[in-house]
Amino acid sequence: MNAAPTLRFERELLRRTGVRWLACVDEVGRGALGGPVTVGVVLVDLQTRSAPTGVRDSKLLSAAARQRLVPKLHVWAPAWAVGHASAAEIDAIGLMRAMRCAAERAFTQLPEWPGHVLLDGSYDWVSRPEPALFHEDGTVASPDVLDEVTPVTTRVKADMACSGVAAASVLAKTTRDTMMVNLSATYPQYGWAENKGYSAPEHLDALRRFGPCDEHRKSWAIPELSTQGA
Repeated sequence: MNAAPTLRFERELLRRTGVRWLACVDEVGRGALGGPVTVGVVLVDLQTRSAPTGVRDSKLLSAAARQRLVPKLHVWAPAWAVGHASAAEIDAIGLMRAMRCAAERAFTQLPEWPGHVLLDGSYDWVSRPEPALFHEDGTVASPDVLDEVTPVTTRVKADMACSGVAAASVLAKTTRDTMMVNLSATYPQYGWAENKGYSAPEHLDALRRFGPCDEHRKSWAIPELSTQGA
């Protein structure tokens, strides 16, 4: 088994940046065919204790192990939140913007806005794109017209090495899984209670047989749908 994640990197980042609160962020549901994309956020500071025993990236844990961790994480984390963007929003604005919306919805639930963000992966999808730095007449706009943004540090496999990010992934995963189980009661034909909206064989077979529902990402190039009527 991989070594347990720690708060070492988070503490180094807190000391280096001098901020009070670091938001550890991870997402789940990016590759699903149906259901929302979900972002988990855990706030930590220099006084935050080591994470509960057993915290790992959610992909390395069984469903039962993740559920056992949830109440422990609720007690351990100084603050946490989970945000979502729906399948309809993903279709309307694209996956990256929808993930940013989900992150912002999570941030607004926190008691304090973080001074810095630690994001799993190599691409910063949390920050808003900078507005154009030119006036309509072509002159350069002053930099102080830009809204202040929260700095972001990305780290590949942060969910494996950083326990704050791993905790965020567990909270996001368990929350989204519960949503998919609940949606399965309305759309039982897709097997979402088991596959959580991902491209499992029974899900793809159901898409061939029944087509998509309102909770599917219809803008995605799903092979089983693109071949219908061919």
